Formats: sequence, structure tokens, C-alpha cells
Amino acid sequence: MNSFEPSTVPSLTTEAKEPFRPRPANDFVTAGLNSAQIESLVLKFLLNFGNAAGRRIADELGLPFGPFPEFLRHLKNQQIVAYTDNASANDYYYSLTDSGRARARNHFEECAYVGTAPVPFESYVKSVAAQTIDAEQPKMADLRRAFSDLLINEDMFQTLGAAINSGRGMFIYGYPGNGKTSIAERITRCFGTSIWIPRVISIEGHILKLFDPASHEAVRPRAGGLLRMDDQDDRWIEIKRPTLIAGGELTMENLEISYNPATKISEAPLQMKSNNGTFLIDDFGRQRMQPIELLNRWIIPLEKRYDFLTLANGKKIRVPFDQLILFSTNLEPKQLVDEAFLRRIPYKVNVTDPSEANFRKLFEIFGPKLGFKSIDQQAISYLIETHYCRAERPFRACQPRDLMLQIRNHCIFNELEIEMTAEYFDIAVGNYFTVM
Repeated sequence: MNSFEPSTVPSLTTEAKEPFRPRPANDFVTAGLNSAQIESLVLKFLLNFGNAAGRRIADELGLPFGPFPEFLRHLKNQQIVAYTDNASANDYYYSLTDSGRARARNHFEECAYVGTAPVPFESYVKSVAAQTIDAEQPKMADLRRAFSDLLINEDMFQTLGAAINSGRGMFIYGYPGNGKTSIAERITRCFGTSIWIPRVISIEGHILKLFDPASHEAVRPRAGGLLRMDDQDDRWIEIKRPTLIAGGELTMENLEISYNPATKISEAPLQMKSNNGTFLIDDFGRQRMQPIELLNRWIIPLEKRYDFLTLANGKKIRVPFDQLILFSTNLEPKQLVDEAFLRRIPYKVNVTDPSEANFRKLFEIFGPKLGFKSIDQQAISYLIETHYCRAERPFRACQPRDLMLQIRNHCIFNELEIEMTAEYFDIAVGNYFTVM
């Protein structure tokens, strides 16, 4: 595949203060595509689908219909496709000829990808810069909105606000059960905006899948036919700013481009899928790899804001590294990594145990959500005195919700009214703290 100069890629909306939106190209050249790419996608689609109108083919490729009649007429003249019926004005139904099917199979052997036409890599790089997380500056109101369902003290808000605005990442550490992961998951909400990403990227002759339904949440479904939006490039999809979470299952392979030799299709690594959003390394220090391995892998990206990835042909490419990196751990950061790494993660947020007042407040927050019609402070006082003070047991932020769930399940099973009593708290504590 040829490389494309900036003048030949689709125009991008990058003016100051104007939201980024990919505009549709009028022809294949301004879309950054050549005739060989279009032919491959069209023939493979017809091989799978059998018979389709030109507008349907354009919709499937996410491209404007305008250049397709002439392109398909050219394929017909070469006896690669044939007309099978009339469609709407200036359109026909098409199917493959015998030579067309043979050529389509050759294209499949080169790459089995069928679907939306790819976006040139250069366009993707520009889009990340236009939607950079560094340009977002959440204020206190944004944080309060994002954390409205969590109990966060004012000191924590101040620390989190500065750390989020830095765009450089943070360690969130403290005892298990105090909401480190919940805090990390809500940080992306502070930015409050959606972004546009290509579904698929073409780079150095390779197809790289970027959009991942398991990692990305589409803002609206894609519309086809007469419902298509004429002011956007349908090869792109609008998603909520992503929050990717990788826990103990994270390996070094997840941070590199994965290549399927059978299909000849590549898939973007996790940090690339999280660009313009947040990437949470949960339970840091418990991954299959040692913390020092991640240090060596990311020490330059964290400093320079770009990463180097290797394609299937061995060529290295420079890609944006534009996300808020969060490390959540139950251990002290200095026990995991050295000073050089800690310097590149400038904020360390200690999520402490809740006070008794906040512990009580958590019952008031979660109680109504779990079906408790009233909050019995006397029963809560019994719980605190009997099962925390006497047992010298520390408060954890997750425990009010977990204990109420125990009571709720007990009451539902026994067909009892869901309520807080000393007896029910004894039962819940007996189950919950048996080995704790």
C-alpha cells in the first residue's frame, strides 16, 4: 500500500475550540485510498454477499456513493462484475463473474478483512492530536458530577483534580476495599466528551483494527442508506472517551500489535485503544510480568507521549501515547518500582480508610439502592461497636454495601422485610468476616 502525503488524506476538523469531526471525502483519492484497496474490499464483499446494489456496497465500505458508479462500471468493462438488475437512479445490482470470483479469492488470501474501508494512519495520528486528553481541563463541578455516586472527601477532590488535569497519570494506592478501582473507573467521566476513532486503519500495507466493542462504547449506532449522515466520514465511529482496564491478566503481548497469520489482520494493543482516554492497570504488581518489565516498556512513552510498535513485517512505527495512565495497587508504589518510574507518574493518591462518619454515610447512600426503606442508625451503632471497635477491625469503604447485600439476600430468601437489625448484622458479619 502506498504512503499518503498530508494533502491526500481526508480533511480533519482541527480549528481551535471546534470539536473534531471527520468529514466525508468526495472521492477515493481524498479518502486516502487507491483503486487496488477499493477493488479488494468490493470483490471480497460481493464474494460473501453474492449480489448487492452499488449504494449498499458504498454503505458497507463507509464511503460516499459518488465515485462508485464509475468504479463499478470499470470493473464491469473488465468482466470482473456483472449487472444483475436495475436499482435506483444511476445504480445497479452487481454480482461477480467467474473471473471476478477468482480475483476475490486471491484478495482473500492476501488479507481476509471484509468491512469498512480503512483510514490512513496519518489521519489517525492527526485525530489523536486534535482530541488530546491534554486539552481537557476538568474543574471541580466536573469531578463532582463524575463521582456523584461515590463518597469522596474534599481533600481527595483537590488531589484528584490536580492529577487529572496533569494528564500524566497517577498511582492510586491503599488498602483493598476502599474504592481504588471505582475511583479510577470514574475519572474518564470528568472529561465529559466523546471522541472519534477509525474503525480500521491502513498502515504500511497492513490492516489494523482499532475499534473494539468490548473496549469502546459507541455514542450512536451507525446509520446506513438514506439515514446516513452526509457531514461525517462513516469509516469513523463516535465513542465515549475510553476507559480500558487491565488486571492481573495483563502480559507484554497485550501491549504489542497482535497479528493473525491466518487472516492477515492485525489488532491494536491496549494502550492504543485507550488513546484520548484512560488506561487503568489494576492490581499493579500482580501481573504475570514483573513491574520492572512494564517500567522498561513504558519509560519512554510516559515521558515523550509516543510509543513504538512493531508491524508483522518487522517495521517499527511511531504511534501516539495520549491517555491518562492509572496504576491501582494495594502496595506502596516505592515497593514496586524505582525512582525513575515514579518521577514519570507525578501524582500518588492514597485512598485511606473511611472515618466512622463516612462509614455511616455509606449505609445511607447504598441503603435505598439495595431496597432498604429506612436506615437504622441504632443497628449500625451496634454493628460498629460489636464487630469493629471490639474486634479492632478497620473500616473499609466496600463493607457497608457488602454487608447490606448479605442482609438483603437473607431477607429475600426467607421472605422477610428488608431491614437493618442487630440480628441481621450478626448473620451478615458471620458470613462476611469468617476468614477476615
